[in-house]
Amino acid sequence: MSAEQKVAVVTGASQGIGAGIVQAFRDRNCRVVATSRSIKPVADADVVTVRGDVGAAETAEKVFKTALDRFGRIDTLVNNAGMFMAKPFTAYSQDDYAVYLSTNVTGFFHMTQRALELMSKQGRGHIVTITTSLVDQPMSSVPAALASLTKGALSAATKALAIEYARTGIRVNAVSPGIIKTPMHPAEAHQALAALHPVGRMGDVSDIVDAVLYLDGAGFVTGEVLHVDGGQAAGHHQL
Repeated sequence: MSAEQKVAVVTGASQGIGAGIVQAFRDRNCRVVATSRSIKPVADADVVTVRGDVGAAETAEKVFKTALDRFGRIDTLVNNAGMFMAKPFTAYSQDDYAVYLSTNVTGFFHMTQRALELMSKQGRGHIVTITTSLVDQPMSSVPAALASLTKGALSAATKALAIEYARTGIRVNAVSPGIIKTPMHPAEAHQALAALHPVGRMGDVSDIVDAVLYLDGAGFVTGEVLHVDGGQAAGHHQL
């Protein structure tokens, strides 16, 4: 194994966008540490899986210790783990709030803090976080204020960290998706969900993967929140 092979850490890696990102990094001959609550071991020697709750500090400790022990470096962290639950604001329970905060914000905090400590010693690195275009363009048909509360915090933190670490060789960016075809959305809902995008279709996992790969290779880009949302952030169209 080449010591120059890049190493990516991907959270929420067991399905959907996360699994697509893992495969894309492997296709580029990068080694990957993949983590989620339900992830299973894989046969690929260049992928190591770590099962754990992203909201728990010990998961981040284990993920980055594993990355260093197995591969000796960390080049990219993809904060993909997240949850989404569309409800009227007053219908959210205390448990809903707690799990939203744990997965979307606390997980980002622990994973990003560990990554920045290691990347600062290396003098290089890239962190990219998956947010949502509902932060910028809420929709009356999709009441999701807890997504905006938590993912909006990540968009703001992306810019803050990009500036804080701008001279260290570390870049910090985000991808802001529209509604993507993943196991989260049943096939019978696809037509209605497609209509929520000005371009008239849902996004594919590959659309988000391509954005992550672009940002990972874009050495002059930091503090960017890249909208990959079929025009949602630009405005709305008449249905």
